[in-house]
Amino acid sequence: MKKKLTTSAIIIATALLSLSTVQAAEKNYPSEGIVEFKASESITPPVDPTDPTKPINPVDPDDPLKPIEPGTQGPLSIDFASPLNFGRNEITNKDVTYYANALTGADGEIVPNYVQISDNRGTSAGWTLSVKQNGQFTNKDTKHKVLTGAEIVFEQGAAVTSMEDVTAPTTYKMTLDPAGASVPVMSAKVDEGEGLWLSVFGSVEDIIEGTETIKKNKAISLSIPGKTPKDAVKYTTSLTWTLSDVPGK
Repeated sequence: MKKKLTTSAIIIATALLSLSTVQAAEKNYPSEGIVEFKASESITPPVDPTDPTKPINPVDPDDPLKPIEPGTQGPLSIDFASPLNFGRNEITNKDVTYYANALTGADGEIVPNYVQISDNRGTSAGWTLSVKQNGQFTNKDTKHKVLTGAEIVFEQGAAVTSMEDVTAPTTYKMTLDPAGASVPVMSAKVDEGEGLWLSVFGSVEDIIEGTETIKKNKAISLSIPGKTPKDAVKYTTSLTWTLSDVPGK
């Protein structure tokens, strides 16, 4: 009797094992996941040069209520370039170097001055950013109309990005030519500089001027000879930033 029960148990276990094997049989079928990209036509807003993952809303140093000029449109674009303000200074007959005021955001952020570009073409073809000064500092409504010999210099440009696994472009020291010759700011060779990039000039420093402490950027300077006559007025110039699809060398 015991032998029959044991045999029956073996038969039942074997049947269950066979059933389990049948139920575990698998069938496979392939499917695809697809994503495609195209060159961006959107305008990229300015970002914080101290943290390019965050947006910033810069204000005009001469008129905080004046909207900042929007960036250029298209997959290869100039998103922003800091306006420059070298402050209000006493007239002197000495050679003097003045430093640019640091950039201020609408929320009170004070950050280094910078220029920002985006390469959203998706081709890794490289690019070149240059700048030119459109004439000397002038004021047509005063006796001494031109600040003869005034010179703007940009130093300590650092390539900054929020991108990963991308080779950085090259940055350059720039001495601007009031006669209008272009000078390179930043350039990317083929397979470099994809995505969003900034050339950030120096850092923010406290400089005491009289009884005031001003947030300045010593990486951007304006040198004026003491022999140049100056009137008690505001002198201005303008810069043109140009981004081309010519790769760096």
